[in-house]
Amino acid sequence: MITLKESFFVPMATTEGALIASVNRGMKAIHESGEVITKIFFDGMARAPVFKFNSIKDAYNFVRWVKDSFNKIKDIAESTTSHGKLLDIQTFILSNNVWLRFVFETGDAMGMNMATIASEEICDFIENNFEGATCIAVSGNMCSDKKQSITNTVFGRGKSVSAEIIIPKDTVKNILHTTAEAITEVNLRKNWLGSARAGNIYQFNAHFANIIAAIFLATGQDMAQVVESSSGYTWTENRDGDLYISITLPSLEIGTVGGGTRLPTQREALSIMGVEGSGDPAGSNAKKFAEITAASVLSGELNLLSALANKELGKAHKKLGRNLKA
Repeated sequence: MITLKESFFVPMATTEGALIASVNRGMKAIHESGEVITKIFFDGMARAPVFKFNSIKDAYNFVRWVKDSFNKIKDIAESTTSHGKLLDIQTFILSNNVWLRFVFETGDAMGMNMATIASEEICDFIENNFEGATCIAVSGNMCSDKKQSITNTVFGRGKSVSAEIIIPKDTVKNILHTTAEAITEVNLRKNWLGSARAGNIYQFNAHFANIIAAIFLATGQDMAQVVESSSGYTWTENRDGDLYISITLPSLEIGTVGGGTRLPTQREALSIMGVEGSGDPAGSNAKKFAEITAASVLSGELNLLSALANKELGKAHKKLGRNLKA
């Protein structure tokens, strides 16, 4: 767990006129209130190939064999990379089909390519050493990549991270122009009850995707992974007029090396936050980036809940939204 004692400029790229102002006001309230506490609960990238067998019995025996062969499989996986480490193999059976959800530590990389290359090598080993095992696809959708899923929400994929802070009542009143009681009621009735009534099981928040997408675009992340990276939960409490607020992102898939992070502008954006490239030790930059992102999401969520509580959402968009004339 770290306390974000530093101040950060957070690069965001968006076409939504009110978003930057929204996050800025949330950040101002947080800056006036003290320090954001963040915690990464899980760190691991998953890839889940699917195998077919002739019978349920063969599928069952295969799962037992995989568990007994973990050390050998781990050696094979780690022979393909100097940074990745196989942490776990999660097994799922449906009739004569088996998914092996390989979970990797990937250092400062988001790690999808690293996990795929290692998984392909493992699949070759399995097909050559377990009779009757046929790998149908190296990605069998139990990963789950670029899709919201209960699997990612429960087990995590990428970084599972939370951020929290207590906003004093005077700051809630003077900067956010509302009360902890009003914000908490909006959160419960909108984010929790409204999402539940709509049948949503992933998005108990106001607008995580806004902030995640803007940061992803600015820093060279895989934009399609906004889908699962923006899943998450907002929790608030009225503590005698002070506001406790926290957010949790179960599946934040980000990195500071590889992919679009190599592009000049995106590389510069990462350097602004002090997380460009590989960290020392390996993985430290990506973790720091995840914590900064979580704190930014917290800022945006704090402001939107406040805007809803004091009925200024429409006014803000009318004032700050794009109004371009041809």
